[in-house]
Amino acid sequence: MSFKKKDNQIYYNPIRRAVLNHQLIEPGDKVAIGMSGGKDSTSLLYFLDMIAKQKRLGFEFEIVPITLAMGFDVDIAPLQAFTTSLGYELEIVPTNIAQVVFDIREERSPCSLCAKLRRGILYNRAKELGCNKVALGHHLDDAIETYFMNFLFHGQMASFEPKSYLSKTGITLIRPLIYVEEKQIIHFVKREELPVIFNPCPVDKQTKREEIKHLVTNLAQSYPDIREKFIMGMEQGLAANFWTKTYAPLQK
Repeated sequence: MSFKKKDNQIYYNPIRRAVLNHQLIEPGDKVAIGMSGGKDSTSLLYFLDMIAKQKRLGFEFEIVPITLAMGFDVDIAPLQAFTTSLGYELEIVPTNIAQVVFDIREERSPCSLCAKLRRGILYNRAKELGCNKVALGHHLDDAIETYFMNFLFHGQMASFEPKSYLSKTGITLIRPLIYVEEKQIIHFVKREELPVIFNPCPVDKQTKREEIKHLVTNLAQSYPDIREKFIMGMEQGLAANFWTKTYAPLQK
């Protein structure tokens, strides 16, 4: 693996800023990383491993990479080799999620159920392994796309948070890549030739999120600083500035 002069500016400083701003990782944490085999989670493992080994946060924490075997015919050997090269053993959790979603339930819009099942299994296994936090590879573009999906489809002005405590499992969900742009992750994966496992899901690239991704891309062409403005709005915006519905008293 190589290290370029601008890597601190583009990757490590934003991750460190997100961690410190939102207390994503704290001394003694045991952090499970949900490894899907995609570019985002693979990059997340690489970055957090480097941060941990170089003690860039000023304290120590543990990393546990976990992947779910979804029930598709997928070769995860490259992902195993990658985690081994960093000094970790990839925890593989067998599931029948693909069968449940596509064969048993025959979901026409399977993403929501699939995500719910994956999260539940991941959180439970992380808890069994003694982890108190689970890190996902959601980046800045994911946060913006989620905001627009909530706004356009549900009339809600909200996105996911960098840190969420899950009371049912006692796990804290964190997103250390929240300040990193997707295009920078794509560039890093290509440059370092990190393994990316082909997604065999039959609805991959055919979802509403894919439509919103194109919307955000087009907006960024006219407004190049849309991502920076989004961070500013989410961190400094006040819900009190939104309209508040009031009800007039009933006439007697």
